[in-house]
Amino acid sequence: MLRRLAPALLTVLVVALGVAALAARPPQGTPQRTADFVVVVGVAGLRWEDVSPESTPTLWRMAQDGSIGSLSVRSAHRPTCPVDGWLTLGAGSFAGWNGSRPAGGCPPVGVTVEQPDGIGANLPDQESVVQYNQQRLPWGTVPGSLSESVRCSVAVGPGAAVAAARPFGRVDRYAAGLPADPSALLGSCVLSIVDLGTVDGAEPTARAEQARAADAQLARVLAARPPQSLVLVAGISDTEQPSRLHVAVADGPGWERGWLTSASTGRDGYLQLVDLAPTALAALGRPMPERLFLGRPAVSTGERTGDLTAAINAPADADREAAAQRTVSGRFFTLLAGVQVLLALAVLPLLRRARPHAGPAGPTPASPRVVAVVEVLLVAAALTVPAALLADAVPWWRSEHPGWIFAGVTALLVAGGTAAVRFAPGYANTLGPFGAAAGLTTLVVGLDVLTGARLQLNGVVGYSALQGGRYSGLSTVGLGVFLAGALLTGGWLAQRVHRGWRPAVMVAVGGLAVVVVGSPYLGADPVGAIALTAGLSVAAVISAGGWLTISRLAWAAMAALAVGIGFAVVDLRRPAAERGSLGRFLSAVGDGTGGFTVHRSSTANFETFVNSPLTVLALVGALVVWFALMQPWGGLMRLFGIYPAVRAALAGTAVAAVLGGLLDGAALDVAGAATALVVPMAALASLRVLGHAADRTRPGTGRTRDDGADDERGSGGAGPAGGSDGPTGGGGPLGAGHPRPISAPPAGPPRSVTPPPSAAPDDGPAHPAPDDGPAHAALTEGPPQPAADDGPAHPGPDGAGGDARPPGDHPAEDAPPGDRLAEGALASPVAPAQRVPSDTAPQARTDRGSTEVAAP
Repeated sequence: MLRRLAPALLTVLVVALGVAALAARPPQGTPQRTADFVVVVGVAGLRWEDVSPESTPTLWRMAQDGSIGSLSVRSAHRPTCPVDGWLTLGAGSFAGWNGSRPAGGCPPVGVTVEQPDGIGANLPDQESVVQYNQQRLPWGTVPGSLSESVRCSVAVGPGAAVAAARPFGRVDRYAAGLPADPSALLGSCVLSIVDLGTVDGAEPTARAEQARAADAQLARVLAARPPQSLVLVAGISDTEQPSRLHVAVADGPGWERGWLTSASTGRDGYLQLVDLAPTALAALGRPMPERLFLGRPAVSTGERTGDLTAAINAPADADREAAAQRTVSGRFFTLLAGVQVLLALAVLPLLRRARPHAGPAGPTPASPRVVAVVEVLLVAAALTVPAALLADAVPWWRSEHPGWIFAGVTALLVAGGTAAVRFAPGYANTLGPFGAAAGLTTLVVGLDVLTGARLQLNGVVGYSALQGGRYSGLSTVGLGVFLAGALLTGGWLAQRVHRGWRPAVMVAVGGLAVVVVGSPYLGADPVGAIALTAGLSVAAVISAGGWLTISRLAWAAMAALAVGIGFAVVDLRRPAAERGSLGRFLSAVGDGTGGFTVHRSSTANFETFVNSPLTVLALVGALVVWFALMQPWGGLMRLFGIYPAVRAALAGTAVAAVLGGLLDGAALDVAGAATALVVPMAALASLRVLGHAADRTRPGTGRTRDDGADDERGSGGAGPAGGSDGPTGGGGPLGAGHPRPISAPPAGPPRSVTPPPSAAPDDGPAHPAPDDGPAHAALTEGPPQPAADDGPAHPGPDGAGGDARPPGDHPAEDAPPGDRLAEGALASPVAPAQRVPSDTAPQARTDRGSTEVAAP
């Protein structure tokens, strides 16, 4: 009864862990009104490297007294040109100006501003811009949403007019430039938007002059600011490729000496351009529009310590790191994919020659030294991604040649990690490197997430703040290697316990991984947590043996759906401004705008699939597994038969990685990152299993623990002892570590046994096993079954015959009750060199209740 209920109980436990992880969210207080007036000052192209006490003294003092941060200026177009930035500011969502533009450049057009009455202004192009954003762009943005949310707004300059224009093109108050005394103009409406020009070009002297001019205008704005006002200064856009991080400063009551952040970034010191509109409305105490902004209100968090120079150097350094990351990241993943493809090609001939053959025919075995070197290279390939993550602890981006420094640091870390695995206890076992590499990967990524994911932000294998996709939690690559490492570690640990406890071990390890991935405090990836839940359910239900049947797949699907539905229900009960991505999507489906999200996700999947090097890695890995490792000569099917928990972990990883990528708009990137760890380790384990394919187990070595669990060396709960990973106990490549040559005779004659009264004499001769498979003495009452190379064993006659599986390769505990040999009843093997003709073979009589075998 309990066995039948086990899948349901495991599903309930996984669902509970997943929903608990996703439901807990950091407290988000309702933004309070802090100002009577808000003045937003924009300077296109202004970066932190342009700010200094000499060239921008006003902005320097403002930053010293207020809160600062790095601003990501993502819009609906790449790059974000000044007109796109101003339009996005006024929309509170990603927007873009219509019209043709050169590839990677900005449209050479100006903004037409008409002033028919001398008070306000009209933008004749506004209606076409609104239609363009509503019908042609996937965000469903409404330009002018910010000005529509207040009674009156002021615009100074053409860029500010774009931001302050209502959807039909009207600007309430407009001035082409700052008047001699801007006090009356800035105090005439609760919201004022000021355009102070552009800082562009690569020449430092020219940029300094432009920044100095903008700073002089800023001094006039601050001198004329209304009382009880909040002033926001932002580098509103890029001016050229590539994109950069820009200045964000807030000065006013409640914004003293802190770091700017918002719920859209989840990281101190980072803000998005789309956050400025909701920040202005929240400071004024105004309600948000019916169609919510994509941005969230900014807050000042954490008192800034140290002098201002050190504080400003932090966002400036983040800008340099993000710029360097964009260049190095593409090269790294291209090189990683190429190296793994070459390594896969090098492993194929070794797989063909790895299995020893007893007869004179057969391929020549590969040199043990060559195999040992390839094994070390496979470990190094599996550890490359976590080593690249750790490399970001070294400020390589500050050097003149950042790419070379990053490559050197990563190579050293790969060498260190490989040496740690190579000299770790248990490396000689078949699953030794498998478990060590998976555990090390999980530890590296998990510790980074637990300490704030600092290595993932702007990291080569992380996410870039310039892209505006993520600012905290797990990256796409981090999700792939973490879920693969966690499930493989769970499978390795589960294989070492009794089969009845294996699902519980998988759920324990995988459940912790679900919490790390899905918690908003940690991984902050609810979609990844739902995908990992599905993979974990698959792994748990087949970890004790058996294949992935329709019913087991249904349990896994039910678990993932239950986690998703549970989180959706919890998320929808929150206030609209505090909902997560899933709650927002369901709300959009309810009001008929969910199609925009589906369109964006499908577009992102297609673009990522076509352009990402990880797509190549995922596809090549799948081809290697299907057309090489899964073949009879590839060894993976044999590995699956010997270690069912490992098979379960690999199946769960495949399910979780594919689902996580497709649901998160990352195509095969998650699967490609998981492939970088899984395929090298699967190939290494397959090589070692094939190297032990002809090993034999002798009388007396078949003693196992009574509880059916793996001992320190045994591979199966009730299988013969001797090597958690091979039948002879060496566990090394190609039969290394045998206690004595497999062709040697037994050390002493076995003791005879007295057959039970019911045992019929064995009238037929004992037939030797085929040359290409393991040989056993006859233990059955009839002719013995030939040994099987791969796949599950078949019971002997009447369910009491000998086990046809290679001893030590297929644990007896994984077979049905009718297939199990009585403990200790393994017969002495017949070495190929010692086989005798069938007409002279002595008769062997066995007692299945005894541990002794009749001597010849």
